[in-house]
Parts: sequence; structure tokens; C-alpha cells
Amino acid sequence: MNVLLILAHPRPGSFNHAIAQAVRETLAGAGHRVVFHDLCAEGFDPVIPSDESARAAVLPPKVAAHCADLAAADGIVVVHPNWWGQPPAILKGWIDRVVRPGVAYEFLEGDSGEGVPRGLLKARTAVVFNTANTAADRERTVFGDPLETLWRNCIFGLCGVGDFHRRTFGVVVASTVAQRRQWLEEARALVGRAFGA
Repeated sequence: MNVLLILAHPRPGSFNHAIAQAVRETLAGAGHRVVFHDLCAEGFDPVIPSDESARAAVLPPKVAAHCADLAAADGIVVVHPNWWGQPPAILKGWIDRVVRPGVAYEFLEGDSGEGVPRGLLKARTAVVFNTANTAADRERTVFGDPLETLWRNCIFGLCGVGDFHRRTFGVVVASTVAQRRQWLEEARALVGRAFGA
């Protein structure tokens, strides 16, 4: 299986990096091909230029390569922190530029403007790992867990990926080394179940 792994955290050595490494090792160890993009290390530009928004736009080579990787993926894993109930700007910009019409979704013939898309992604399974410094109960009851809605419904559901899994690890700032080791084992187990690793 060809699995796309996207990491969005600016600090090398972060717990997000440890999650991505654990996922990568688990998938590769099970014989999967892992296409890995550390967006911050790559310097991915999150700002979409006005001439790139059209479906038929000529894309810069780096963006076109990311689109090709997304389209070819049999599975997708995304790792990022929860910042203000959202992904970091670099990841939101990746979504804007790469999860695009003609690659991830299309509008059906005869659409009269209501914007009901059909998903185009080959991937049927997606896993999102988040880190947070807000307790899970507070995230759900006070904020309504906006990342769950964003990833499950607004992105993967819209793009045709029906088998969705998400795990948030927190509170990271107050965690111990032992707790983080346990979380890494949970991440390995989750991708193992999701992708048969």
C-alpha cells in the first residue's frame, strides 16, 4: 500500500515529529511504501496565489508533486498540533493548494451552484494525529472539537475517504516521558489497525 504521511510542526524534535517517525517506521515495517512530507522542513509555501485557484491552473512543480502524491495515495496520515482549534497555517495552506478540484474532488455535471462535490481520492482510509494542550473534555464541551469536523466532514468525507480515524494526545505540556512513550505505542497500534500493519 502507498501511504502519504504529512507532518506539520515547525520545531524539529517535537512530539509531533516523534509521532510521524513512529508511524513511518510502523508502516514501512509492514511493507507499505511511505511518501513522507515534513511541510516545515520542506519550506512549503502555504499562500495560494490568485492565478492558482482555477482548476486548470498551471501549478508550480512542488505543488504539482504534492498533488500527484495525494492522488496516488492508498492511505493518508496527517500529524499536526491543535492551534486555536485549527491546523497550523502551513497545513491549512497545503490543504488550500493541494486538496484541490480535479485532484481530490469534482463538482458534478449540472451543479447549479449548490456546490455538492464528488470525492476523487483513491485513498479509502485516513488517520489524523493531533497534539493538544487543552484537555479532551474541554475541547469537546467548550469548543465542539472543530478539528474532528474539519478533517472528518469538510476534508476527507468531501473527498471520498470514508474510513476516518483520529487520535488527539494531550495534555502534552504536562505529560511525562512514560506517557509520551505510551502515546507513541497507541499511534503505532492505530496505524497498524487502519492499514493492516
